[in-house]
Amino acid sequence: MNPASSPITPLAQVLDHRQREGQRVSFRITEDWQQGRTMFGGVLSVMAVQAMRDICGSDWPLRALQTNFVGPVSPGLVHVDVTLLRQGKNIRQVKAQILQANAEGVEQIAGILLGSFGVGRESVLPSLRPPQVAVANDVETSYPWPFIPGMTPPFTRHLEFRHAEGGVPFSGDDSWHSRTYVRLLDNAGIDTELQAIILADAGPTPALAQLRGYTPASSVSWALELRPVSIGQRDGHWRMDKDALAVGEGFVNEKTTLWTPCGQLAALGYQVVAVYA
Repeated sequence: MNPASSPITPLAQVLDHRQREGQRVSFRITEDWQQGRTMFGGVLSVMAVQAMRDICGSDWPLRALQTNFVGPVSPGLVHVDVTLLRQGKNIRQVKAQILQANAEGVEQIAGILLGSFGVGRESVLPSLRPPQVAVANDVETSYPWPFIPGMTPPFTRHLEFRHAEGGVPFSGDDSWHSRTYVRLLDNAGIDTELQAIILADAGPTPALAQLRGYTPASSVSWALELRPVSIGQRDGHWRMDKDALAVGEGFVNEKTTLWTPCGQLAALGYQVVAVYA
């Protein structure tokens, strides 16, 4: 079947059909969420955070999420085992393990995540809200990324990307940054926090712009720091600013800054990406 015309499963449907048994939450993930030989890391992290909420509570916002992608995840049944590490007055520390059975039926760890949830409180510190730096192109004048079967990951069919500034992957450009408008096409039932998680991991490393011709890459680890925000218009485009900080020996250290449609800072992300070139 042509990937561009095959059925897609909205994120809300993936989450709504989850099953809980004790400290385990199970999800069924479909092929349209695939990225290379594994599932898109952003959707796996969303599933893990949803499981953390189910087991340990959803009353406090997520402040930080550390994710290590250990092994590939195939379409099908995925389990998330959750452990409450510590519950304090203001901070809740939670661990999640993503597991999937191999061909022999043996469960293997595919990801390990640590989530830090923190309640807001009064502080003598003044508020610091960094402004969003303007780019030359707005949403309407930015270039829409096409879906190219065999090159563009299947999960991108769930998203709209509009390129505003910087290098395009595999174009041979000499820039080390990208500025992209992005939105989850079917965001019904997906709250702001979960949208921030999935969008912050949506774009490729800007280092790929340096290459000519398709080259695979994959995230090794991801540290995400979130700020509670209100997005206002649900269908608006968020802005994803990505900068390569250091590159060498086949690995990229990069930073992502995610802004809401109304220009609020939503998340800061730091990734180690392996590039197989």
